Amino acid sequence: MSSKTPRSYAGPLAGLPPQSDLSVDTAVFTEAYAVIPAATMRDIVTSFLPGWTNMRMWIIARPLSGFAETFSQYIVELKGEAGSDRPEEDPTVQSALFVTNGAVDVEIAGQTHHLTEGGFAYIPAGTAWTVKNAADLSRFHWWRKRWQAVEGLEKPDVIIANEKDIAPIAMPETEGRWATTRFMDPNDIRHDMHITIVTLKPGGTIPFAETHVMEHGLFVIEGKAVYRLNQDWVEVGPGDFMWLRAFCPQCCYAGGPSDFRYLLYKDVNRHAKML
Repeated sequence: MSSKTPRSYAGPLAGLPPQSDLSVDTAVFTEAYAVIPAATMRDIVTSFLPGWTNMRMWIIARPLSGFAETFSQYIVELKGEAGSDRPEEDPTVQSALFVTNGAVDVEIAGQTHHLTEGGFAYIPAGTAWTVKNAADLSRFHWWRKRWQAVEGLEKPDVIIANEKDIAPIAMPETEGRWATTRFMDPNDIRHDMHITIVTLKPGGTIPFAETHVMEHGLFVIEGKAVYRLNQDWVEVGPGDFMWLRAFCPQCCYAGGPSDFRYLLYKDVNRHAKML
């Protein structure tokens, strides 16, 4: 059974605030977590990459020594005739894409896939791919992680999906108030990262302080909640990003009136790195 509920996907505000605005927001960076609010994702903090046309991006996570070290996460914006014939130059890096605005055509190993809003692609490390804009303006999240090879394990397969065609899986004993939409099979040990969408119904909660080895990137695509990060409670809403290092305590309460939904990255299925 698929999820056909109409969805919205928040993105950067872009532009610049007026001079009359006050610089009051919830941006914070600590030793355990960071919150990057949508209000900070403006034109002045965009980046560019060689080998692309008519693109810009917001880099919202990158490996930092002593913080979160396994992944980077970009929000890429394409306008008009835009894209890249060689977006990834590191053959050891795997990628995942999730489209939030417009549409893109992604060619992977010679096969083209048309991704619209809610569309997802997983691209194994060392696989040739291209991306082209297929709308006036498109945006997508791009996760990059170095794949941790293990003797006897082949690389994961390409995944093409749309969240609207995937039934969310309710967490046990939650009456459906807390559910996950899973793009990777959690039983497929070849994967060393998972990208999911977490959905909490209004009033739904993660009722305990999760404290675990996985690093997290959480980008709010819909709704609002109060989130506990380490010892602090912060209010988050559409377009806000939370970045958590390993073992940062976390839990939340969804405030409503709509579902609270976020894109979630976590690293999985490998030995802890020995320094």
